[in-house]
Amino acid sequence: MTDTFPVIRQVVLDTTDARGLAEFYRALFGLTYRPGDEPPAPGEPDPRGRDWLVLTGGDGVPLAFQQVEHLTPSTWPDHAVPQQLHLDCTVPDVATLDAQHERALALGATLRYDRTDDPEEPLRVYVDPSGHPFCLFVG
Repeated sequence: MTDTFPVIRQVVLDTTDARGLAEFYRALFGLTYRPGDEPPAPGEPDPRGRDWLVLTGGDGVPLAFQQVEHLTPSTWPDHAVPQQLHLDCTVPDVATLDAQHERALALGATLRYDRTDDPEEPLRVYVDPSGHPFCLFVG
């Protein structure tokens, strides 16, 4: 028997727009592209952006984006199409939560649930432009 365990290397999000969703999360979290995955010059073809991209940086797990032909976005909190997976993201205080709320909306996120009045754990739940849920909360 071994004490070696698998290691999570990245979280992969399916999307019908790999470059667009990567750009959303790059801007939201201040991440950078893995070498070779950067956007091409304007007007140049983007073969990687139509397949697989990886963002790294900060203290978190890298995010990868896999191009798919079809994707049914989550309808959470309606249970017709469940979350299946979501990202939990923390900020240090309510003022930062409010500032990041405005940034997330400006970048294309949609607010799905607001619990900022909870004194124990203020939070908001959004979906990204492809419909994947993510939470921003004070923690």
